[in-house]
Amino acid sequence: MSQHPAPTPKPVWRAPGMPALLVLTAAGFAGFSALLPVVPLWAVNGGANEAGAGLVNGVLLLATVMTQPFVPRLLSRLGTGRVLAAGLALLGVPPLLFLLSDHLSWILLLSIVRGIGFGVLTVAGSTVVANLVPRAQHGAAIGAYGAAIAVPQVILIPVGPWLSESVGFWAIFALGSLPILGISSAPRLARVLREQEAERALQPPTGATATVNSTGSGRRLLAGSLLGPMVLLGGVTLAGGALITFAPQMSSAPAATAGGLALLTFSAAVTRWGIGGLADRFGAKPFLWPLVLVSVVGLIVTAIAVENPDATSVLLFLAGLTLVGIAFGGLQNLTLLLSLAAVKREQYGTASAVWNIGFDLGTAVGSVLIGTLAAGLSFPTALLVAAGISLLTLPLAFRRGPRVTP
Repeated sequence: MSQHPAPTPKPVWRAPGMPALLVLTAAGFAGFSALLPVVPLWAVNGGANEAGAGLVNGVLLLATVMTQPFVPRLLSRLGTGRVLAAGLALLGVPPLLFLLSDHLSWILLLSIVRGIGFGVLTVAGSTVVANLVPRAQHGAAIGAYGAAIAVPQVILIPVGPWLSESVGFWAIFALGSLPILGISSAPRLARVLREQEAERALQPPTGATATVNSTGSGRRLLAGSLLGPMVLLGGVTLAGGALITFAPQMSSAPAATAGGLALLTFSAAVTRWGIGGLADRFGAKPFLWPLVLVSVVGLIVTAIAVENPDATSVLLFLAGLTLVGIAFGGLQNLTLLLSLAAVKREQYGTASAVWNIGFDLGTAVGSVLIGTLAAGLSFPTALLVAAGISLLTLPLAFRRGPRVTP
């Protein structure tokens, strides 16, 4: 009897539902990324100081974090398609209203609305990507999902400040409405998820469960398992959020600002994409502690580069942002992978919410903390504080998580 070799699995980006998810994600994050360094500048244009500018992204991400815990319940009650469409609308419509006023209170109000939309998009997206592929391909799938997030950042974060100065704020606010274009992909994605859920309902249960359970001790173990990756992620997103928000203000060379942001986002994209396959083969743990140290070194180098506010050391500035970008991208993938590995399939929404809270809370704290310290002291001092905070997360890189059978 002849035997046929097992068919080669399709690349994860061609799995059913993944193209729709990637298009939707790219549109949503394109609008978000375009405005991330620009809305603080719009607030400065209206008379806000460094602390006020930092408050813009801080409020945006605070609203995001407050929304994220409710998203898993919304997904189960209203369905993936409706929830994602609503989130994209809340993220994409407010940018069209920024030009009505550059007063800080108006900017903060619109930022709250955008934050709610972003909270929906982030939790729903990472929940969906976990459900579309089996556990053995989670690393690669998260890499593809991360690339859909990072490629718009590579293009739009560096271009945003330049476009707002050379063309006008209206141009970048128009780009901020791109999430609206992703709404059409939501029904297609929801249809694939319904079909997959129906197929799983016909299959016998398997042993693919985490060692945690539904008892009180199991819930505590689950919380501890998710808390470690969340805090580890928060340390590096604090660094990345601070640099993305304040690079235009801490650098005296516009070309260095654009180049540094381009290198930060590009290195994050490459690392987030490339490390997924490696993590599927070797696990996430071997890569965690080196990336934490890379983040710390990158922040220290950047602090040295901007020590003289009138003469930025361009090479050091570029090197510092590149190092932070490498850690920023790699730890995003690895910590999400660890979070999903700690839970059963029906808990993916919870793991996604906790992970995204760590991401956005770290970014928000970075924006507010670095802005406040820079206003009272200096950007180099603020960056050294961020490096110290990142270093404090290093012990979490060595923690053992729960084992999950594939």
